[in-house]
Amino acid sequence: MSERKPTELAEFLSARRARLTPQDAGLEEPGGRRRVPGLRREELARLAGVSVDYYTRLEQGRSPSASAEVLDALATVLQLNDAERQHLHRLAKPPTAQRRKRSRPQSVDPATLRLLELLDQVWSPAFVLGRRLDVLAHNRLAGALITEFRELPAKLRNQARFVFFDPHARELYADWAEVAADTVAMLRLDAGRYPDDERLSELIGELSIHSTEFRTWWSRHKVERRTTGRKTYHH
Repeated sequence: MSERKPTELAEFLSARRARLTPQDAGLEEPGGRRRVPGLRREELARLAGVSVDYYTRLEQGRSPSASAEVLDALATVLQLNDAERQHLHRLAKPPTAQRRKRSRPQSVDPATLRLLELLDQVWSPAFVLGRRLDVLAHNRLAGALITEFRELPAKLRNQARFVFFDPHARELYADWAEVAADTVAMLRLDAGRYPDDERLSELIGELSIHSTEFRTWWSRHKVERRTTGRKTYHH
């Protein structure tokens, strides 16, 4: 991931364009049969206030850059949420060389560790995820119910590896497909945020090789920000 590939921006724009119908964008249904789903390039360009040629070059990765105003206009027409909008800007504006420094070691602050202990008292499994969905910490209940990540080699303490590679995950999560798809979306967001993270690139490559389900969800270019949330477990 040392350099961002132009196709990442092109594929993201194309995927987001395909999920919108003309009616979604406030257009009247045109006559005739549409050969492909979603908005046409000329429809999106017109709604965003740019030329069809300019948008086509941008989607095909042949335009070197795009202004923030153009990106915001496209994001509005494509009805992107905040995470998707930020992702679009990152794809169009690769990090500068100054930002491509070695990342700091990941850590968990004492207040968060105390919160994990408190959640044990109310029988709530919880863990803290860092970059690449690395599991940085978890409480005792999460270790007993999900897996004891602290006993694994450092490289394997990762939520994505657990979800896709550990057979226990499919039995554990009542809604495994939803959990797995969200996992891919969070990795996709990290890929846009940290394009030079070699360990992240290696992880995505490994998941792509060994999981057809991961490849399918990855190709959809969905992005999602990590937040607190609830999951349903079989136990």
